[in-house]
Amino acid sequence: MADSTSARAPGRWRIAMAGMVALAVAMGIGRFAFTPLLPMMLHDGVIDLPAASWLASANYLGYMVGAVWCTFQPLVWRQFRRLPPVVASHMLHAGLMATCLLTLGMALQLPALWPLARFLAGVASAFVFVYTSSWCLAALARLGVPAMGGFIYVGPGAGIVLSGLLAGAMVAWDWRAASAWLVFGALAVTLTALVWRVFRAPAAPATPAASASAAGPAAAAPGAPPAPAELAGQLTLLTVAYGIAGFGYIITATFLPVIARDALPGSPWIQLFWPLFGLGVMLGAMLATRVPAHADMRLWLAGCYVLQTLGVLASVVSPSLAGFALGSFMLGLPFTAITFFAMQEVRRLRPVAPAATMGLLTAVYGLGQIVGPLLVAWVLRQADTRGAGFTLSLEMAAASLAVGAGLFGWMVRRNPLPRA
Repeated sequence: MADSTSARAPGRWRIAMAGMVALAVAMGIGRFAFTPLLPMMLHDGVIDLPAASWLASANYLGYMVGAVWCTFQPLVWRQFRRLPPVVASHMLHAGLMATCLLTLGMALQLPALWPLARFLAGVASAFVFVYTSSWCLAALARLGVPAMGGFIYVGPGAGIVLSGLLAGAMVAWDWRAASAWLVFGALAVTLTALVWRVFRAPAAPATPAASASAAGPAAAAPGAPPAPAELAGQLTLLTVAYGIAGFGYIITATFLPVIARDALPGSPWIQLFWPLFGLGVMLGAMLATRVPAHADMRLWLAGCYVLQTLGVLASVVSPSLAGFALGSFMLGLPFTAITFFAMQEVRRLRPVAPAATMGLLTAVYGLGQIVGPLLVAWVLRQADTRGAGFTLSLEMAAASLAVGAGLFGWMVRRNPLPRA
């Protein structure tokens, strides 16, 4: 029986690829397809910029609500005596299915329902993100290859590249936004079908090396969990710093095509800035897998925040083709690497049942994302010109990322990891 179970269990590459595809659907399409399609929706006259800000915030509010649910899910399901792996599988499947249906639903010419659709899409993407991260990272750790977890975070970047290139092509063909939403919905359905069965497979047994590592005393390893008296403070600082990242990147990630069109009207290269952001996301996720598991993730997080600060400022300092291209790539490079490093830090601080803490971090990150578009809507109303409003918003985002980097540096100084 054990041999039969082992034979059916997915291997490390299948786990990593399934996680990558799931995040490509939930994040690259379900959440971020809105960014390259926003200029098309504005051109079609079905939405204006203030309404777009509210739609974006509705999606991020849903993301936060979904993450809060994931935070408290263990307490809820424990009352029904359900096993977490079963819950994770069901919620992951439900999130993927909902993402497909809600993406297709955006093609309907029912603007009054779009805020609800974007809100529910945010909830679904949070489910998929948290449960995919938890399921895949745990499965890969059991196989003794935790660093391969970085590959699953290639998924959002791959989805962004694909959606950005498709949107660019559809703009060139003079398609309407409703048709583009249908295409993205069909793509989400196809990708979901490819990985549906993987997350129903039994968990792979731990390798001898992984079992020995897990059985050893936690305090013997560098970066072992802190004493209970220190844990709450470290988790609080990590949560606040991670939430700052949600605000710091979201203004650019939501309005990049619109900002670029204002600065470079008529440029044929505008459609490539968003795929370039996605390319940076993919490369950053792959590079993150090369970071040693015993490294201090807080130092890597500080470096990622500095890089994103420079990426946001690049288009402000130089609103040119080179500035937008460099800024897009630099903003994307650490995007999912930040998530990977933060989730690894959660696993260090909370090695037992980390999913709830991952959900808490994701919820606070979502709060930062909600504030970003709402701030833009307010600043645009106060500014003399749209360009001046976007510039001020981006400067505030860059300043917040710089604060986040400093916060991680202070955490390292205050709570250094023990030497090996």
